[in-house]
Amino acid sequence: MPANFRLPGRALAQPRKIAVAGVAVLGAAAVALSAAPGHAETTSGVAAAPVQLGTQPIQGVKASVTDQLAGESVKVQAIAAKKQAVVTQQARTAALHKAAAAQKAKSAHQAKQAVSRSAERPQMQTVAYSTHYGNNLDGWIRQALAVMKQHNIPGSYSGLHRNIMRESSGNPNAINNWDINARNGIPSKGLLQVIDPTFRTYHVPGTSWNIYNPVANITAAANYAAHRYGSMDNVNSAY
Repeated sequence: MPANFRLPGRALAQPRKIAVAGVAVLGAAAVALSAAPGHAETTSGVAAAPVQLGTQPIQGVKASVTDQLAGESVKVQAIAAKKQAVVTQQARTAALHKAAAAQKAKSAHQAKQAVSRSAERPQMQTVAYSTHYGNNLDGWIRQALAVMKQHNIPGSYSGLHRNIMRESSGNPNAINNWDINARNGIPSKGLLQVIDPTFRTYHVPGTSWNIYNPVANITAAANYAAHRYGSMDNVNSAY
């Protein structure tokens, strides 16, 4: 057989081997591609490292939001506290006004009763004094009782005597220079320790305007006690 003559089957044997080898290489490459992660870089043959998200920025955002929420909470609490303070102050003011109104109504009622009691008593223009009363505590009390009877001022000998002994020990010139009245410039004076404004207000017509005068002092004090307590007999302490 000539050297340059080859059977067809043998002439194709080498190319088939090359083709089979190429298919194998392509198959291996396909397997490698399917095994690699979807996000890997295949152009250089080196897989890319996974991208990792840093935690620091997220923590910062969370802290900022928390701080803002805390700040808003403090503002809300401050507003609520301010509103509550206003409500409390309004309640206190209302209570004070209510108490003042009640006290005013009470004072008006007492004044009305005092005027009513005064209207019921006949007002004598003058008082006749008898010279047979002694110039001592017993005589002063008896003469004061006579004046009180003419002016319809209630009170008894024992009630007057008891309060006189407690207030001045029977001294018509007694004066209190240490109590609250004295500090206010209006000390209590006389047998029943009457202050000047009270003496002038409840002075009994026909008696002396001298606050130290025993009969004038007793009758003015008894007249005040009648308006305030109903009678000097109802007074058992400082009045």
